[in-house]
Amino acid sequence: MGKIRTRKETGKLLFDFFYNGVRCREQTLMEDTPANRQRLESFMAQIDREIAQGTFNYEKYFPDSTNLPKIIEAAKPVEEVEPIPWVQTDSAPLFKDFAEEWYLENEIAWKITYQKTIQGTINNYLNPRFGEMKVSHITKGDILKFRSTLAKVPIGNKVGLSPSRINHIMTGLRMILNDAADRHNFNTPFVGIKPLKVPRTEVDPFTIEEVQTFLNTVRADFKNYYTVRFFTGMRTGEVDGLQWKYVDFERREILIRETLVERRIETPKTAGSIREITMSGPVYEALKAQHEVTGDFKFVFCTRTGEPLDHCNITKRIWHPTLNLLKLKKRRPYQTRHTMATLWLAAGENPEWIARQMGHTSTEMLFTVYSRYVPNLTRRDGSAFENLLASRGGGHV
Repeated sequence: MGKIRTRKETGKLLFDFFYNGVRCREQTLMEDTPANRQRLESFMAQIDREIAQGTFNYEKYFPDSTNLPKIIEAAKPVEEVEPIPWVQTDSAPLFKDFAEEWYLENEIAWKITYQKTIQGTINNYLNPRFGEMKVSHITKGDILKFRSTLAKVPIGNKVGLSPSRINHIMTGLRMILNDAADRHNFNTPFVGIKPLKVPRTEVDPFTIEEVQTFLNTVRADFKNYYTVRFFTGMRTGEVDGLQWKYVDFERREILIRETLVERRIETPKTAGSIREITMSGPVYEALKAQHEVTGDFKFVFCTRTGEPLDHCNITKRIWHPTLNLLKLKKRRPYQTRHTMATLWLAAGENPEWIARQMGHTSTEMLFTVYSRYVPNLTRRDGSAFENLLASRGGGHV
């Protein structure tokens, strides 16, 4: 009598039986669950009956088995038996081949930055580890071991990729394996693997005094540029890709409709990023002044020939030298966006309005990332309620 057993290395069920004096073990891709075990046991019972009747055809059940050369087939003709769809076969492709096919099918739906991210993930991490494995042979254990190695990859002076980067790599692997499982009829091993916890976003905004000092010190031809960066909360690609056709001086609005990515104009990453930003007084004056300089060109901030700015070059030549000159803490230019969020909150602006200005779909980001900076700027420690009572003539309760 054959048995359904579990392979310790993979946790998958397998057939274990004798046929023509040869012990046969046939691996499946089914997890050891009561439902799967019951299903395979019914097949095992059918195999036992056919062996006893002399009608069993090994190749019909296990067409790609490595045991076939050792099996002496029964001579009696048998009816066609459909192969068991959960049995592991050699028809599944290698991971590297499937990943290439998967990428080519999906790249048309991705923005160029995401295409490069996925390409880098496949070439630098996934193929070196799984490339020569069949997609159907990759186990949950293989995936977890791979993830643990990513935490030990040397990056400069650090050891290990960040949890956020690891999660992005694992997302690519999950999408590929889930698609492969659907197409090649096996259970995806990417089950029950949760993302790593990611530390809160690092936010290090400038104070209003630091902003004013920076703008008074930065090179004159970049004062307008950084005024717009500090007082709109625009992302780097949004401000670098800003075109005059999206500046409405009459309504005092900046329309975010396109962004600069890899020196190419693209639509914003999300629908929420398409928005209108209200110009404050300093922003309005800065853009008016900038129009006198670059108004004949397509881009608001550009080179002498009208080409968009290279943000890496500007950061290196203007941003960091100005911070060093003022002996201000070294920060990424993206902190200008965080600065505007905290200043708006400090001024008591409506959180929903702030979220729309920032291009967020909800206020969740404000309350989870930025709100902890508000007390440092407004000293709202309960005194506002006391002042409200006092203004109503209620005094102390």
